[in-house]
Amino acid sequence: MKRILACLPFLFFATAVFAQKDSTIRKKDRKRDVLLQTSLGDITLRLSDSTPLHRDNFLKLVKTGYYDSVLFHRVIQNFMIQGGDPDSKRAQAGAPLGNGGPSQRIPAEFRTSLFHKKGVLAAARDNNPEKASSGSQFYIVKGKVFTEAGLDSVETYRLKRKLPVDQREVYKTTGGVPHLDQLYTVYGEVVKGLDVVDRIAAVPTSKGTDRDRPLEDVRIIKAKLVKRKKRS
Repeated sequence: MKRILACLPFLFFATAVFAQKDSTIRKKDRKRDVLLQTSLGDITLRLSDSTPLHRDNFLKLVKTGYYDSVLFHRVIQNFMIQGGDPDSKRAQAGAPLGNGGPSQRIPAEFRTSLFHKKGVLAAARDNNPEKASSGSQFYIVKGKVFTEAGLDSVETYRLKRKLPVDQREVYKTTGGVPHLDQLYTVYGEVVKGLDVVDRIAAVPTSKGTDRDRPLEDVRIIKAKLVKRKKRS
């Protein structure tokens, strides 16, 4: 199984998923947040208007109930928590996951202002040359706090370029995963529930063929659009 951030020879959308629910994205939908009600607590996400393809795709999937009952099937402490594989809804214990999802990819929407600080929402993908995103799989960054020397190393050996000064400061205080910048599309962030992300990232995971899958399922019970509140 490929191990980038998604493992995706993609599958086709099941038309029945969309037949019963309204998948039309309206202007008011783009002004709402997304609430993930998980088995370990609630996470509220705010999508970025600067990545409209990813934003609208995610909104469509939420509105049609696509994410209801999916697992966070790949969890790595100090890195990220990944979900969005529809095959995970009824997966047996110990089954490897990460290959499910829609057939279409989403073109990359890299923005220099959107980087992999702790709490951002980003699109998983397979190893395609266009760096196009999975049609459904996503991850939320847990990351870690970096030192100056650690960031220098990432710049020299992973990114092969300099990080903006303001982003370096965030990586030294809030933390994140800078080596993924401009390689995977960031399209939102957690506005409430970072403690839940930490909780999920800390769960024990498998070392077997279902590597990094939580030993006890962590499930998105329901994903829905909610009224946007001012950030405190």
